[in-house]
Amino acid sequence: MKLILVKHSSPEIDPDVPANRWKLSSEGRLLCASVADRLAGHAVDSVISSTEPKAVETGELLAQTLRKPFHRVEGLHEHDRSDVGYFHDSEDFDNAVHSLFDNPNELVFGRETANEAHQRFSEALESFLRGYKGRSLAVVAHGTVISLFAARNTGTDPYALWKRLNTPSYVVITLPGLQLIEVVDSVGEIPKPPAPK
Repeated sequence: MKLILVKHSSPEIDPDVPANRWKLSSEGRLLCASVADRLAGHAVDSVISSTEPKAVETGELLAQTLRKPFHRVEGLHEHDRSDVGYFHDSEDFDNAVHSLFDNPNELVFGRETANEAHQRFSEALESFLRGYKGRSLAVVAHGTVISLFAARNTGTDPYALWKRLNTPSYVVITLPGLQLIEVVDSVGEIPKPPAPK
């Protein structure tokens, strides 16, 4: 069985709206079909997502395409940085996230430490997994919490993994055992419409 941690598809970025309220862009919605095509080979039994709109939309579109049940789960949201505004400089944002990973016990960025975000995400995920033993799950979440969870359970570097994960992307981990199988760092092809007959 597999746990597939999916980083949500591409959002519509609005600097005046907190990131945890962003929705998918039109391109992001189209890219979900490519993600679903890739996930079809993993025999996913159910799709779950965080409660953030961009993750919910991604999860709903994946579940619809895969014809699988869909659930929203509290506690799977991104590292809480709701008190931090939009970073216009991507290097500043990278440095803030790097500092978060390097200082997991310290409140260096946002409203929770890396350890707090990891614990909250892990507990929410494990609580859901208890009811789904013997099944493969796709979990639509966010780059930082996915990187924290995957890195701590598979021995990879969280910042390096975080840097790899584009929107959308995914990490495949075994259940049980939590061994890393695969990192698909970008699913960037918008499906082409069928040729007219």
